[in-house]
Amino acid sequence: MATSRVLGYLESKKNLAGSACGVAGVALALAGSAGPYWPAVVAGLYGAGALIAPPERVAPPRYPDAAERLGAVREDLGRLRAYVARAELPPTAAGTLAGLLERYAALLDPGWAADVLGAEPEAVHVLSRAIRADVPECVDAYHRTRWWTRITPGGASPERELERQLAALYEEAEGVAAALREAEARRQRTHTTYLEDRGRS
Repeated sequence: MATSRVLGYLESKKNLAGSACGVAGVALALAGSAGPYWPAVVAGLYGAGALIAPPERVAPPRYPDAAERLGAVREDLGRLRAYVARAELPPTAAGTLAGLLERYAALLDPGWAADVLGAEPEAVHVLSRAIRADVPECVDAYHRTRWWTRITPGGASPERELERQLAALYEEAEGVAAALREAEARRQRTHTTYLEDRGRS
């Protein structure tokens, strides 16, 4: 660690600028202009050069861009579909879930629609949370609750609870689609206003 810091400093702008000024100090000493105090002059010029050199620019951390984030969510949707295909679900819930997954796929489909989605971080978060956490939890909780219901009959129907959960998620997906549609409509209206204002000017 210490060695890498030393090597990093040797290659830094501060060291290079200080060394250049130090070389100028040596040149002054050889020319006889620095007098008997030439070591102090060289050290002072090196220090001055190191101080005035611009600081090293630390590269900011790189985070996934919108396309990469959507690509990861798309891959997670594929894994979710494989998981759901192995799950035993009641027919009504299975139909609702199939429609929900189709809606997610349409929103994530590569192309201009995905570009609109990628520009809305909150919408991406909602879909990511639903695909990675909410839907798997719905299916898993249904299977666990159904097992206990078989042992101790009575109580709330796990099938009905699953249908309520999927209906809520479907409504959420509809809200995401409506918000994206409104964003596009707003963009269109903005462009209309721009064209009309440009025509009047």
